[in-house]
Amino acid sequence: MKKLILFMFIPLLIMLFSAIGLAMNLKTTSESVNKTNKEYEYYLNKEIYGTEVTSLMNKAINENEKNKIAKDEKGYYIDDAKDSIRIELKMISVEKTYAMEEINNHDMNQFLENFNLIKFRCTSIEYHKKTGKISRMIIEQIEY
Repeated sequence: MKKLILFMFIPLLIMLFSAIGLAMNLKTTSESVNKTNKEYEYYLNKEIYGTEVTSLMNKAINENEKNKIAKDEKGYYIDDAKDSIRIELKMISVEKTYAMEEINNHDMNQFLENFNLIKFRCTSIEYHKKTGKISRMIIEQIEY
């Protein structure tokens, strides 16, 4: 009789600990996503200078590299519907939209020299449906 109770109790105990571990993992993941999203959401609808735009682009590039996001033949990060981040800059001075990779590939320092004191505004943020992480930011130049 004791063996029967023991054989019934052990699987229940394993399932209980597994459920607790899963709940803790989900909570940690959710907190991490919220923290990262807040770091980007801070800039939504705020006027920022080119120096901050450069920092945001570098941060997004670092996140993509950390998450091992693949690149296409042009060197642009491929949307993985999970962890990838894209930043697009709408430049009124040249009436063109640039991807962060394009600016990074041409020389981020040159962008910083030319636009460090120019004002921009983050006008849009999009999220991955699967993970809730930020997938895309659109930043518009508001003066030149």
